[in-house]
Amino acid sequence: MATTGGGTVGKALELLTLVGEFPAGGTAAQVAQRVDYPFSTVHRLLTTLVETEFLSYDPRDRRYSLGLPVFQLGQQVAYHRGFTGTVHAVLQELTERTGESSVLSVLDRGRALTVHTVDGPQFRTTTDPGDHSPLHTSANGKVLLAFSDPETAERLLRSVDLVPRTEHSITDREVLARQLAEARAQGWAGQSEENDVGMAAIAVPVQAPSRGLIGALALAAPLFRCDLEGLREHLPALRAAAHQLSIQLPQG
Repeated sequence: MATTGGGTVGKALELLTLVGEFPAGGTAAQVAQRVDYPFSTVHRLLTTLVETEFLSYDPRDRRYSLGLPVFQLGQQVAYHRGFTGTVHAVLQELTERTGESSVLSVLDRGRALTVHTVDGPQFRTTTDPGDHSPLHTSANGKVLLAFSDPETAERLLRSVDLVPRTEHSITDREVLARQLAEARAQGWAGQSEENDVGMAAIAVPVQAPSRGLIGALALAAPLFRCDLEGLREHLPALRAAAHQLSIQLPQG
């Protein structure tokens, strides 16, 4: 039995990740559509994941969803990296100072992974911990692209799939490259209705000299309350929070 790369373990982990992308659970057929494996292989691996309790299965609608061991592992990772303590305190203070929702994301397999959010007092964020956002449409994603090490940034810029989320999303690679260069020069990136209609966001990098890029920290707001120009007024508070995170987050 293969245990690395595209072997059995690798395939099972891929399916586990895919199931997590279905908020209400996914059927074997839905999961199989996302991979190149035979349906019989997908069904066998899903059954094994259910037997080990990494997935749960509801026979009423034939849907698979993530099991409690995945939650336990996620909590351990969050605790180890400071996402449950340090991050919440910093984001809570940032939201209280600005009145806007705050979001921390990290780079994960070519996408922006939301690791913590604090909702504003009058509006809920459109992303939750565990959600992925495209790098080219979200403010945090653009920051992760712009401030990654040069080799990673170049590779991601070449490979990112420029699928639009709204009519305002960037679909031209040269335009994106110019925006990223501008973000590096000014130290922040923004978006207005590129990721979600009616929403704007601004983000800065969380980075440390000895560790490089750690993540990206954003403030998000509905346009009826605050546009991109309005969010720019919060840059000093946003940068201060990012600096605090860069100091307080544990190594590793």
